[in-house]
Parts: sequence; structure tokens; C-alpha cells
Amino acid sequence: MSIAIRPLTGAALQAALPDLARLRIAVFAAWPYLYAGSEDYEREYLAEFTAAADAVLVAAYDGERIVGAATASPLIAQDDYISAPFVAAGIDPARVFYFGESVLLPDYRGQGIGHAFFDHREAAASTWGASHASFCAVVRPLDHPARPADYIPLDAFWTKRGYAPVPGLIGSFDWQDHDETVESAKPMQYWMRAL
Repeated sequence: MSIAIRPLTGAALQAALPDLARLRIAVFAAWPYLYAGSEDYEREYLAEFTAAADAVLVAAYDGERIVGAATASPLIAQDDYISAPFVAAGIDPARVFYFGESVLLPDYRGQGIGHAFFDHREAAASTWGASHASFCAVVRPLDHPARPADYIPLDAFWTKRGYAPVPGLIGSFDWQDHDETVESAKPMQYWMRAL
């Protein structure tokens, strides 16, 4: 299978947002996010995330179909709930490029696309002048009833890329799990690396 990886900005980025919304809903429905998403929420969230002038979306195309995508933007352009943990930890948000989601349909995993997503986002962060790149991942209890027995976390992949969890740098994002009737707060561990 031949996959094309392309960074999108400006009008091309905006045109890809409906596809990214669908991907986020599909991929984040699975463990560990268990996200019960809606296209209305996704449109609002993505419009906000990508409003920064330096936001980038890296898309993986199988022909004309987007099968994966990853976003990044200066941390200073993000909402307080994303940047506040950095401020509290004494980390200057103006030096950090924040990597949002990285979503890829299961049939396309294990082909190096995740590495390409990081390569493109790290290049955008360096071009922007960031000293560090960061992302976060949900923290779920090891004994969570929905945790698949064969689940392998992405920690080894992220560590190989040079990222490490920053002790105490934990945020909180709200969303509704499939078994919830309302949104609830989820702890999010930030990972970071110097560029």
C-alpha cells in the first residue's frame, strides 16, 4: 500500500478538518480514550486548535482518502487548560510546541506513519523556534475494566523518539466515555523532549 504523508496548513488544513474529526471519533473510541465523540464537538475543538497561524496538520493519504492525521501548534496558542500545567511547573509556554492528536486507522499502523507524523511536527516546531516539543496521554488505572488484556501502550515508541514523561506535569481534559452520561475529568500526563 502506498501512503503519502503531507503537512497541511492554511486552506488545505481547513479543508481536511471534517476528515480529522471523523478520524478522532473513530480512533479515540478505543482504549485507552474510550471517547464518545460527536462531530459538532469535534468541529468546535478543531477550529479552535487550528486557529493559530502556525498550526500544522500532517495527513496520511491512501489515494484521496485521509487515513491518519496529526496536529501541532505553538503551546501559547492553546487554551489555558492545556498550557496551565506548564506555567505551574515553571516551564515557559512560549518555548514549547504542543502536539495535539496523532490518529491512524488500525489497518495502517506499523508502517512508519507514526514516525513520519513526529518528523513533520518536530520540523514545524524547529522552524517556529521552539526549544521543546510536548504532547500528553491519558492516564488510566491498570485495573480499569475496559483495558484489553493484550494492550501495549505507546510508551516505548515515544521513548525511542526521545520523549519522556515529565514528573508532576499532569493536566486534566474533560470528555465523555462510552459508559458515561456526562463528561468527566481525565488526568493527562505530559511528555516532552528538547529539540
